[in-house]
Amino acid sequence: MTIAQILALVIFVVMFIMIVMEHFERQNITIGCGILTLLLVFGFGMRSIDAVIDTLNLQSIFTVDFWYVAKESGESSSGINWSTIIFIAGMMIMVEGMAKAGFFQWLCMRLAKLVHYKPIPLFIAFMLMSSVLAMFIDSITVILFLAAVTVELAKLLKIDPVPMILSEIFCANLGGSATMCGDPPNIIIGTSLGYSFWDFLSNTGVIAGISLIIVIIYFYLAYRKELMREGNEKVDPSVLPDPKAAITSKREFATSCVIFGCAVVMLVTHAQTGLTVAFIGAVIAVVTLITAGSFALELLKKVDYKTLLFFIGLFMVVGGLEQTGVLEIIAGFIGKISGGNLMLMVAIIIWLSAIASAFVDNIPFAATMIPVVRSLAMTQPGVDLDTLSWALSMGTDIGGSATPIGASANVVGTSVALKNGYPISWGKYCKTAAPATIIVVTVSMLIIFARYC
Repeated sequence: MTIAQILALVIFVVMFIMIVMEHFERQNITIGCGILTLLLVFGFGMRSIDAVIDTLNLQSIFTVDFWYVAKESGESSSGINWSTIIFIAGMMIMVEGMAKAGFFQWLCMRLAKLVHYKPIPLFIAFMLMSSVLAMFIDSITVILFLAAVTVELAKLLKIDPVPMILSEIFCANLGGSATMCGDPPNIIIGTSLGYSFWDFLSNTGVIAGISLIIVIIYFYLAYRKELMREGNEKVDPSVLPDPKAAITSKREFATSCVIFGCAVVMLVTHAQTGLTVAFIGAVIAVVTLITAGSFALELLKKVDYKTLLFFIGLFMVVGGLEQTGVLEIIAGFIGKISGGNLMLMVAIIIWLSAIASAFVDNIPFAATMIPVVRSLAMTQPGVDLDTLSWALSMGTDIGGSATPIGASANVVGTSVALKNGYPISWGKYCKTAAPATIIVVTVSMLIIFARYC
């Protein structure tokens, strides 16, 4: 290994350990390690200003393709993914606008009333809602508003929101794996290899549907003691506010619902319209701020900038692994040891993708693996590209659920919980998420074996 590769790996490992130890705020850790990547990996190890420019990736913002893609093409994943940053920021602003109008409190009270304020039915309902919505809306957006609903509901019913938030995060990632527009890796795989929404739905969608049943049972068993204890506490509906009372302004409520509806439509159809997620996020943010009027500054102040900084630093560190070729070495390992055995190839791809995505952002890893699976399909007799693609999709989408930093939805969900006074440590997160990930990846592999191999 070169000095640059060693430095990139050391910085990543140090960053990971520091995040797990939780002695410092995580955005400070990733930004600090990101700066070290620029100075040590690119400056000292590679002596390349081009690597710095590519990783900062500022030039991409000023290209037409960043905002509008006229034809299908693979999304750039080199360095800081400003498209993701802008999209998340835009959704945060929209969510704050909806919260101000009372949308989330109204929704949680309506849902609580439908299930008679019982924790177990509510727990299951939120998991189902998270999965279904994530099939059509980016999982980041789903968790942004579902976690907010959960916190509001927990305060009203005096229950612990953490089990619900953790199950929602996992189900959002699982639901996102079912379609092309659900998770960022699927968008990259679909646009790069020419798959449609329905290609994903009829393949990964079937796997996700079967896995969802298993996951709901798993999380219920994992948290049944807490749910049953909370379920024994009677809630008097008469002391709870009427859902309609949560609406602070009918005009703002209607406006926020229209904005959210437009966001959903644009996200579901962006592959057809050519509008990128960066464009959608920016438009939603601008429209929300304009309609907020004098409260626009208040909405901007409520944006979770710590989470955005965390992403920026994380992208810089992962950029070091990309620029030095570490991710390519990992990807090339698959082609070397798998030979022409399709089942072995599927097993390696899905498990390596899952393990790597648990610690490295799954977006750049998926992009790195795409040329590998394409090459394997072209050079290995009897190896079908579709089979390898579905294995890559499920591995990257589900593997990212195992740790708090494995997928964007995880970071956003835990950030919402922390912001509202419910910190979720690595231990608490991984205790249930890691076993669930192993279960779903195993089920996915077995279904792929049975259906395609």
